Amino acid sequence: MARFPRRAQVVDHGSHSYVFRPTQSVAVRSQRSPLDPRFLGGFHKHILYVTSEIDDYVKAGGLGEVSATLPRALRRHCDIRVLIPGYRQVISRHPNMEIVAHLPALAGLAACNIGRVETPDGLTIYVVLCPELYDRPGTPYLDETGRDWSDNHLRFARLSSVAAEMATGVTGLDWRPNFLHLNDWTSALTSGYLAWRDSKTPSILTIHNLAYQGLFDASHLQQLGIPDHAYQIDGVEFYGRLSFLKAGIFYASHLTTVSATYADEITRPEHGCGLDGLLARRAAEGRLTGILNGIDESWDPKHDPTLLRRFDAGEWAAKRRNSDYIRAAFGLALSRGPLFAIVSRLVHQKGVDLAIEAAQDIIAQGGQLIVTGQGERRFEKAMVSLQKSHPESVGVRIGFDQEEARRMFAGSDFLLMPSRFEPCGLSQMYAQRFGSLPIAHRTGGLADTIEDGETGFLFADPSLPSLVGAIKRAMDTYASRRKMNRMRREAMSKSFGWQRSAVGYDHVYAVAGLA
Repeated sequence: MARFPRRAQVVDHGSHSYVFRPTQSVAVRSQRSPLDPRFLGGFHKHILYVTSEIDDYVKAGGLGEVSATLPRALRRHCDIRVLIPGYRQVISRHPNMEIVAHLPALAGLAACNIGRVETPDGLTIYVVLCPELYDRPGTPYLDETGRDWSDNHLRFARLSSVAAEMATGVTGLDWRPNFLHLNDWTSALTSGYLAWRDSKTPSILTIHNLAYQGLFDASHLQQLGIPDHAYQIDGVEFYGRLSFLKAGIFYASHLTTVSATYADEITRPEHGCGLDGLLARRAAEGRLTGILNGIDESWDPKHDPTLLRRFDAGEWAAKRRNSDYIRAAFGLALSRGPLFAIVSRLVHQKGVDLAIEAAQDIIAQGGQLIVTGQGERRFEKAMVSLQKSHPESVGVRIGFDQEEARRMFAGSDFLLMPSRFEPCGLSQMYAQRFGSLPIAHRTGGLADTIEDGETGFLFADPSLPSLVGAIKRAMDTYASRRKMNRMRREAMSKSFGWQRSAVGYDHVYAVAGLA
């Protein structure tokens, strides 16, 4: 084992020179080059981005959007490739996919192949091909009845184990990652597999939502190839169960969350979901960083082809045309009162119950409400009932259509986001770019992306009085055309591009690589 000296040195590598300033001695393995490529510069970092969904093929939530956009933004910084499960949606698009490796069974995990595809814009995606685990209907996590797949522990342990096997080089691929970027519980076990194989490959785990932890019965340890010694408080054990997410939090080289405020919130009991103690410890070690998500350039009302009328800041007549269109599409009466929108999963976390209660106040003040989303049946039924009671003022679509959501952002005046917690949130960014002012609980990424009284309205606690107070402020602003238009201009001028996020992740890769 060679060791880099602590002093800075200039290293020549091909046609490039790099200044290396380590803060501590770093052990490296002898490879093709005498230098570990992690420490040479952006394009020598080989990053494997491991995710359970990607918008190119399948999306269940914000992770799918992030997985489709962040790796593309990072390509100018490093050689980054994506690993996903071989869902039915992937296989149907690539029936003649190139097979680049075969992996035998591991413990109780089925044998599988690794496929490779290239997207039209040149992103390399590796696919775990195991039909008995992934070739099925439903979502990545749920069957057609909305229940968790009973073998999710096998499905996502296999994804994680393949990522680790790619890093340790046993796959025989001509490309080998020297850094792994993991996402949520579905790939978090990867860092454990690396540790149990004594691999020095660094990894970061991005926590998109701490509430989803991948909890399974401890009887699955042997089946998943998890050593007995890992089943302890400093390992994968979580209140008598096996936690994939805790494994990632404990074993990963570095942790990130999708906003700075959320990174702080999860170190405290009220938002820590039982993991706040471990997260506070990782934060104290300097191993927890909040990096805000971004949105891509398609979210621009000047160029969006899905809108009835494209518009820019100041072109309010064109925005009103979009308002009239979306009102008619939802069957609402023509109105010049404020139009509120909800574009959300209809679940308790999102504060949907608060929005339903506040709807009466909106209607009483001459406002209208349009809603799109799906989720818990009780909230879906409550939304439909609200529409039936106020057909000229409330429009509801159970389900989700991306183009319709864009038209809702363009046509609405305000977006309701009374989330009880929100790690990042993307809808509030979309809304601001389209001149719709978000009304949101001051938490997580909502607090980090909305300027109260400037680009939207924040309220202090997830309660009906607090939400209604914010709605009144919004109504008062709407009554002042000058103030409303000033806030719209300010909101539309905000930049939420991915490059800032990409720079943040590139920095974290460097920090984690020196761990």
